[in-house]
Amino acid sequence: MFSRRLLLKSSALAMFAEGAAPGWLARAAGLSDGQPSRRRKVLVAIFQRGAVDGLNMVVPYGEADYYALRPGIAIPRPAGDGESAIDLDGFFGLHPSLAPLKPIFADRRLAIVHAAGSPDPTRSHFDAQDYMESGTPGRKSTADGWLNRALPDSKASPVQAVNIGANLARSLRGPHNAIAMSSLADFQVRDVRSASSFEAMYGADPLMAAPARETFEALRVIEAVRRSPYAPANQAVYPSSRFGQSMEQIARLIKADCGLEVAFTELGGWDTHVNEVGAKPSAGQLANLLADFGQALAAFHSDMGDRMSDVAVVTMSEFGRTARENGNRGTDHGHGNAMFVMGGQVRGGKVYGEWPGLTPAKLYEGRDLAVTTDFRDVLGELTVRHLGASSPDRVFPDHRQRFCNLIA
Repeated sequence: MFSRRLLLKSSALAMFAEGAAPGWLARAAGLSDGQPSRRRKVLVAIFQRGAVDGLNMVVPYGEADYYALRPGIAIPRPAGDGESAIDLDGFFGLHPSLAPLKPIFADRRLAIVHAAGSPDPTRSHFDAQDYMESGTPGRKSTADGWLNRALPDSKASPVQAVNIGANLARSLRGPHNAIAMSSLADFQVRDVRSASSFEAMYGADPLMAAPARETFEALRVIEAVRRSPYAPANQAVYPSSRFGQSMEQIARLIKADCGLEVAFTELGGWDTHVNEVGAKPSAGQLANLLADFGQALAAFHSDMGDRMSDVAVVTMSEFGRTARENGNRGTDHGHGNAMFVMGGQVRGGKVYGEWPGLTPAKLYEGRDLAVTTDFRDVLGELTVRHLGASSPDRVFPDHRQRFCNLIA
């Protein structure tokens, strides 16, 4: 069924030629009947693919061993000069490229969980990403993803779950319907006459009738959203990058009240084995990626305004980097990392998690930041206390949930 849905959607989009959207599209989506839809709780999951360096993203500047391990790439202690860590609590600081997030942290709308990650020891990108997206570390046989399992059984909208990206993420695969799109502009009905013929053709096929109906329902809703004028609120400016534009697309869908409950997007490039930091902390591969990351999150937060009370954003990466820098001004595959949680009813303004320290005796396998908070505890709390799931057991089977008290 999953393959047929993908085939149908790709085939339909390939056949539609340029044209105008009729008014019935908006009516079909329920967006132009004058009655606003019920505001829903929305969870936005962001995957930093490639293993971001959490120790340089959220800097433990109060730990002397951090500087001993990284004499060439450590972020300097806070000095207020744009080239040093931005103080958070007297021990931790943000990378200077994440300056746009400091006001959100100070306003207690952003929380950070440090030394978080998977209990599985793999340092394989492929395996670690698979385990984190399936929500079952160490088990390769899991067929569906944690975000798909987090969806309620009742289908409230054809765009209940959306992946902004070319392919449907592992996190969203499973029995509940989810759609993937590169952008709203790419996922649309262009020629209504061809679309009607295509819909009728597949609707007559018993095997394809249900996925055909689901596909065209989603196309109609997205078309209605796309045709509605949109300008970010509160003077928010999204980066022109793919990630920045993905976050703007998610904001549009949420504000359209079209039934979105779960959204997923990602950004890659975090595998910083070489030249992680430039001549200054504000330069280099990591700084550039974090600037895009921080600006997009801050723009999304500003754009959403009071709607952020209904929206929670969580970030994750498959594992961290080595505590010690390598010989190429970079870091290698590690273990513990940092996660961000923003919006919703988050108890922000705090760095959560038990800090294990970076002394040689405290390092995982003598080389990495140890994991003291299972990533499933963070995600499980969000599914229960934000999305309203009755229990985290369905989402993360065979895991004993520990609540971090991130969410009020």
